[in-house]
Amino acid sequence: MTTLVDSSVWIDFFNGRPSPEALYFKRELRSQPFLVGDLILTEVLQGFRHNKEYEAARDAMLKFQVVSLAGERRAIQSAQNYRWLRSKGVTIRSTIDCLIATFCIVHNHTLLHSDRDYTHFEEHLGLKIVHL
Repeated sequence: MTTLVDSSVWIDFFNGRPSPEALYFKRELRSQPFLVGDLILTEVLQGFRHNKEYEAARDAMLKFQVVSLAGERRAIQSAQNYRWLRSKGVTIRSTIDCLIATFCIVHNHTLLHSDRDYTHFEEHLGLKIVHL
């Protein structure tokens, strides 16, 4: 099973923050397939202030397969998921998180993250997440 790595994990990884998810990613990055979402690539890389760190992070992330998280059909599915969760009293804070979760659900990928919003997608919509 392929795992998509959320920006929350990449940011901890690049900042040397020893979150359980970043440590898991560091330990497993050579032994299992991971994906990078195009929007995640943008979120992570835009946070670097210095070219040297930006280029190192870009090169590291581009060693993995980069996938498109959006598109017309997925955007509509994502909006439907958001609306369904909202009807259950859950408000997701990020449109990008909705796209990421929807991508993983549709393509049966697991998500590695440290963001509480994804728990609602797991609970209500069957998102597969890495539990540590």
